Amino acid sequence: MNTSYQDPVVIERVLAKTKYIAVVGHSPKPQRPSYQVARYMRQQGYIVYPVHPAAKEIDGQRCYAQLADIPGPIDVVNVFRRSEFLPSLVDEIFTLETMSEVKCLWTQLDIYDETAALKAIDHGWHVVMNACLKIEWQHRGTKNTER
Repeated sequence: MNTSYQDPVVIERVLAKTKYIAVVGHSPKPQRPSYQVARYMRQQGYIVYPVHPAAKEIDGQRCYAQLADIPGPIDVVNVFRRSEFLPSLVDEIFTLETMSEVKCLWTQLDIYDETAALKAIDHGWHVVMNACLKIEWQHRGTKNTER
């Protein structure tokens, strides 16, 4: 696997500039990693939009069926869906009108697709793959003072 999608400089820059995170595949079940990561990031002061097609609300937050339904800005699209869904998700993010200048596709542990990563990079996106947002924030979070 290509580890260039875990560049510490990119991770630090993205975490420092991010305010809004869309969590695709955000589970309504508190025991699931997507729920725990999203809750943790909210506790750190981020605005987190849950994205799940079947849920109306998760952890007290309005849930959105798809990324295009999110009314506010998005800095990071944090993905908790299997790798096979990344190509269509990447195509979807290019249609969003609410993306900020940060524009980062971030996939959680064991989620990786080289073609999707290269396509996102070609469209001017930062890409972090196969890395946990919560873990990376904990390693670098004390340096995130720009937000």
